Amino acid sequence: MAFVTDEAIDLMAIKYDEPEEAHFHIPVSPEEHDRIHASQKMERNHDVTLYIQKEDKFIVIAKHMYPPGLFRAPSGGLIPGEQFEVGAKREAYEETGCRIELVKFLLRTEVQFETIVPRRGGNGDNNQTPMSLYWRSFVFLARWTGGDLKFIDINEIRECKLASLSEFDRYSEIMRSTTIGGLHYRAALHDVVKGHFVS
Repeated sequence: MAFVTDEAIDLMAIKYDEPEEAHFHIPVSPEEHDRIHASQKMERNHDVTLYIQKEDKFIVIAKHMYPPGLFRAPSGGLIPGEQFEVGAKREAYEETGCRIELVKFLLRTEVQFETIVPRRGGNGDNNQTPMSLYWRSFVFLARWTGGDLKFIDINEIRECKLASLSEFDRYSEIMRSTTIGGLHYRAALHDVVKGHFVS
């Protein structure tokens, strides 16, 4: 059973506005390529990213692997057969401890995580084989409706807090200072999203 069907995406666009679309090509190391591939259990190739607004700030999370000072919008994957809205609310609760309502479908992306893998040929020559992984993000503005910042998923999340939109620029700087392609993607994604909040 599919994680996210075209019909489900179309329904969310009808309910929460037609999203902007963006496409990315992000270089990653062979090791990161393998990590992303390992996360694609049952051929999962998506995340739902949530900009959860509480008054004039947004709820952000940090994972255990993140360097100090780095936070981002929470995100997670749907379970096969799970309704889109149910899955988004479940992920928000697991990563932040908060209840939400979806407000607007901001962005849908397609990204190719690309790497070059060295291969040794039978004649002793080194060949380079390009490899890529396909991924999608569905980004929503959401509204906090209740709950404390007490995340449930302690294995995935180290910390969550409130942050102003301007703080995201600092988070993007930290992301781009790393060698992690997935974080470079998150920074690029935010560059598109913030245009929806800055007039």
